[in-house]
Amino acid sequence: MSRTSRSKVIFCDFDGTITVNDNIVAIIKHFNPEGWEAIVDDIVGERKSIRQGVGELFRLLPASRRKEVVEFAISNAQIREGFSELLRFCKYQSIDFYVTSGGIDFFVYPLLQPFDIPEDHIFCNGSSFEGSQIEILWPHPCDHECSNECGMCKTTIMRRFPADQYERILIGDSVTDFEGAKIADMVFARSHLIEKCRELGVSYTPFETFHDVIDELEERV
Repeated sequence: MSRTSRSKVIFCDFDGTITVNDNIVAIIKHFNPEGWEAIVDDIVGERKSIRQGVGELFRLLPASRRKEVVEFAISNAQIREGFSELLRFCKYQSIDFYVTSGGIDFFVYPLLQPFDIPEDHIFCNGSSFEGSQIEILWPHPCDHECSNECGMCKTTIMRRFPADQYERILIGDSVTDFEGAKIADMVFARSHLIEKCRELGVSYTPFETFHDVIDELEERV
């Protein structure tokens, strides 16, 4: 299949991308359990894997506070401007849109519910409140080609769409998007992902709202 005839597919991060804030960090900051800052620093500094670090963060919170945690996560989140318009654009242009999130089911699904995205197009981590602490579950682990302990492995999902058949477009902002940026055909980046793309020599287009993404895609359709 020629490069020009490949189908476009978007893999879009959730925390700090679809939402304005990083919801995991916002939750932990709000409840402020002792020791969380060092764990976040280790995740951002890549001294701890996403899976290890996020698991440790939520184990700092008692499962008995489930209602408070869920309500805060949902009420605190703000959807980035232009998201609905991007989804309409993708539908009109027949571009498949997948949410590939390192976020957690208890806030990802409720926040995306108004946007009519098929559930099988949303990939995120799970959660259990059955023990004494909140436990994060990992239904989408790394395949044999990834050894980064991503938790929700974005490159594993992306590899299901072969590069000879699909033009793979990544939209993201942070440490969970670094590996995906390396194999994407096109990267829309903000925040930490911009720094990493520069460091890796990966070409990217900066964005602040999804209107910026639409404008760039319109030039390439």
